Amino acid sequence: MKFDQLKWKNYIQKLLYPYKEKEFKKKASIVYQILWNLGLIFIIVLVLGTAFAGGVGAGYFASLVKDEPIRSYKDMKKDIYNYEETSELYFANNVYLGKLYSDIEREEVKLKDISPHLIDAVIATEDQYFYEHEGIVPKAILRALLQEVTNSSVQTGGSTLTQQLIKNQILTNEVSFERKAKEILLALRLERFFSKEEILEAYLNVSTFGRNSSGRNIAGVQSAAKGIFGVKASELTLPQAAFIAGLPQSPFGYTPYTNKGEIKNNLEPGITRMKIVLNRMLEDGKISKAQYDHAIAYDITKDFITIHENPIDEYPWVTFEIEDRATNILSVILAKKDGYSEEDLQKNDALKQRYLTLADRDIRQNGYRIHSTINKDIYDAMQDVVAQFEYFGSDRTKKAIDPETKEPITVAEPVETASILIENKSGKIISFVGGRDFNREQTNRATNAIRPNGSTMKPLLVYAPAFELGTLSPGSIIPDVPLYLNPSTPNKVWPRNVNGRYNGLVTARAALSNSYNISTVKAYVDILNARPAQYLEKMGFSSLTEADFINRSTALGGLTNGVTVEENTNAFGTFANNGQFIDAYMIEKITDKEGNIIYQHEVKPVNVFSPQTAYLTYDILRDTISSGTATYLNRSLKFSSDWAGKTGTTQDYKDVWFVGVNPNVSFGVWMGYDTPKPLDKTYRGMAYHNRNLYLWAQLINKTQEIAPELVDPSEPLPRPNGIVSRSFCGITGLLPSKDCADAGLVRTDLFNEKFVPKQGDINLEKGRFVTIGNTKYTALASTPEEFVETDFVLDTDTIQKFFGISTDPSKLTINNQSLDSTLSATRTLKENGKSPSAMSITASGNSLSWGNHPEPDIIGYRVYKNGAKIATIKAGQSLSYQGDPGSYYITAVDIAGQESASSNVIALGQPTTPSQPTPSESAALPEPPNPAQPQTEGETEPTNPAQPQTEGETEPPNPAQPQTEGETEPLVDQSQ
Repeated sequence: MKFDQLKWKNYIQKLLYPYKEKEFKKKASIVYQILWNLGLIFIIVLVLGTAFAGGVGAGYFASLVKDEPIRSYKDMKKDIYNYEETSELYFANNVYLGKLYSDIEREEVKLKDISPHLIDAVIATEDQYFYEHEGIVPKAILRALLQEVTNSSVQTGGSTLTQQLIKNQILTNEVSFERKAKEILLALRLERFFSKEEILEAYLNVSTFGRNSSGRNIAGVQSAAKGIFGVKASELTLPQAAFIAGLPQSPFGYTPYTNKGEIKNNLEPGITRMKIVLNRMLEDGKISKAQYDHAIAYDITKDFITIHENPIDEYPWVTFEIEDRATNILSVILAKKDGYSEEDLQKNDALKQRYLTLADRDIRQNGYRIHSTINKDIYDAMQDVVAQFEYFGSDRTKKAIDPETKEPITVAEPVETASILIENKSGKIISFVGGRDFNREQTNRATNAIRPNGSTMKPLLVYAPAFELGTLSPGSIIPDVPLYLNPSTPNKVWPRNVNGRYNGLVTARAALSNSYNISTVKAYVDILNARPAQYLEKMGFSSLTEADFINRSTALGGLTNGVTVEENTNAFGTFANNGQFIDAYMIEKITDKEGNIIYQHEVKPVNVFSPQTAYLTYDILRDTISSGTATYLNRSLKFSSDWAGKTGTTQDYKDVWFVGVNPNVSFGVWMGYDTPKPLDKTYRGMAYHNRNLYLWAQLINKTQEIAPELVDPSEPLPRPNGIVSRSFCGITGLLPSKDCADAGLVRTDLFNEKFVPKQGDINLEKGRFVTIGNTKYTALASTPEEFVETDFVLDTDTIQKFFGISTDPSKLTINNQSLDSTLSATRTLKENGKSPSAMSITASGNSLSWGNHPEPDIIGYRVYKNGAKIATIKAGQSLSYQGDPGSYYITAVDIAGQESASSNVIALGQPTTPSQPTPSESAALPEPPNPAQPQTEGETEPTNPAQPQTEGETEPPNPAQPQTEGETEPLVDQSQ
């Protein structure tokens, strides 16, 4: 408004009207001048003060933001959209599992997929002028500043949605003028770069909304909608939208859930806040009065979803296993981006840990979609089978520390189990059992617990490598006799078979399918210089030590550390994959939140064995089920498939295994205590190894019901080229000679055509021998023919020459009916150089009887009647004779043919008094020896096959070499 000096002058004159005009004019002029000057001074001061204040304010503002860099569009976009989003986990076939655990659960959503009610509610409540301002509202800032300066009890706030987004994503929650100044500057800049829709979408994905029905912290409207009401953000009703829009002001004060996922007793704060939001929407014209009234009257509490399981609670072993494997994968990806290789991480623990930490943070913030190979239906079915299985065995006790009192306590320890199912051609882990109760013990025994693998080691470390090296074929002959194979105790027999029995000359096929320990270690010693444990390394055994490469007990599964169920089972797949090892995996692919694939598993086969070696091993392992240590499966399996497999038991029955493989899958099951203890040999009428086989069968039977095409292939494993059938001699494994054929010892088996027998058989000769009981001795030239038998024989010299061992020849055919009936293994009976002493006989009715001669070289007895020889009785037979009336005496005959003097004479059929033979008769008769007298040193009596043996009574190995034992026949047989 223009200042009118004349008008003001006249106005003053009217006020002074009562005065005289002259005087009035004079005084008026003075007043006017004074007022005018004062006015000018005030205006000047005001202008100068305003300018000064503005300059000071501008200078102060500039000082607050002087260190804030000028951010480009690219930088601001990266910061604004760099919010954490929880990664999602999936079973196989894109079946949703759940979200990975993180400090805050968030799921990104596009603005177009958010309910308009929610958008209107947020704007009406948080930033009424959002679409009008340019990032800030000056009067709101001044109001907030005045409230701060005056320490007003009412704080209305002055931040727009843009400012809140800057605070959450770029700055901090620090309360200071510097942070506020930077917030204003960045808000203005953000509005220049981004549209209102982009800013609003980012804000709705960033804001926190308290807790969901699992008790987990949530951020973003999509997580809020799903976690509170069980719907998508696009499906929210007006009352639901208003409730969510009110949460950001006090997320944990207004949330309806406790940190345990339970609904709070007092929901009034959140409901009151919802009503405030609805009122603001009404005032802002976003809803009608009718909508308002309906929403106010609506009972929002009935829409709150009740507590639900999160994936960690429902599938803890799967969730943690996927998380662990995905983290390892991402650590390698992140390291490669920085120029490091996977080998670099393996060599440098600190570097590896650094990238694992970065990967762990990455996987919880970037909203990955992690797809696993686990078949949900099969996994669920397996857990049910284990939960219902009744034959694990008795609980044991162990010492523990009470987590609360820290005092020592005794707790029950049940038998645990683990299993894993792997697809051979791909390596996919289809399913697994991590244990019986995650809440009791969280270790995943299928993938992380290492245990000795017992006799399941035999095909992996001994027989397949020996087939590959050409030292063995399925028809190769191995002695299963007392041997001294532990260099630490060279004078002590080691190892022993579990049942304490020996099996003589056996084929490699029989040794493996029946799990003989002695023949296995003998075969292993023959290839030990080739370091066969290198094959285990190729097949993924990750815990081997140098001792495992040289200890002979490794052949029986006596590892320094052990092996996981996954590694052991995975290795067996090599036999079904033509000798190629395909590493097992659980992560199929990982995508980012835009769907871009950042990781896709690739199968990388490793050549371990030739196809011929793999097939020969597989074929023998078929026998394990059909006629060996796993025959119990034949009554337990509900379907017929081309299964091969191997049982395993460790020292003192602390672990029991079975790994089965067919053309499609490998499936392994382990049973034992977490703290190694002996299992019950029998429990509810079932032997320990049969209990494990029964569990294996139940698990695979249930799997077959769900996925028959996976575990029950229609065709058997195809035989590769290079496998031929050839005949061999059953005592040498070489090309059969005419003697071998004449002895009926020709056998037939499969061979790798590279290693078919080419060497001619040893010459078997028919030899003369005598038999005392079950033991055969080489006859001398002077041995009387009446005591001599003739057959093909193996003597000590032949055994030493061919097998390189010194042993009692009779041990080579013991418990081997096919050899024992066609081959005589003989040893030497030492002649004592003197004639046997005379015997004494007694009579009972028409029967003569006498005792064993005390001398060791006696081979039999002659019976005389009336001075004429009428019978020959071999040592070891019944020492008696039924006779007709007459005079009788006997003589003893030794291996050299010397005959004792006659015994006393007894007349049968009439009362007589025992009399001695005439001097001439005595002179002509040698003294009989006693076959029962202890034998000379180095000669051992054969084990009586009829004598019962106690299972598990084995000679322990050298403590420096852990030993595991082979299997035995079932203690108790039970049909199911």
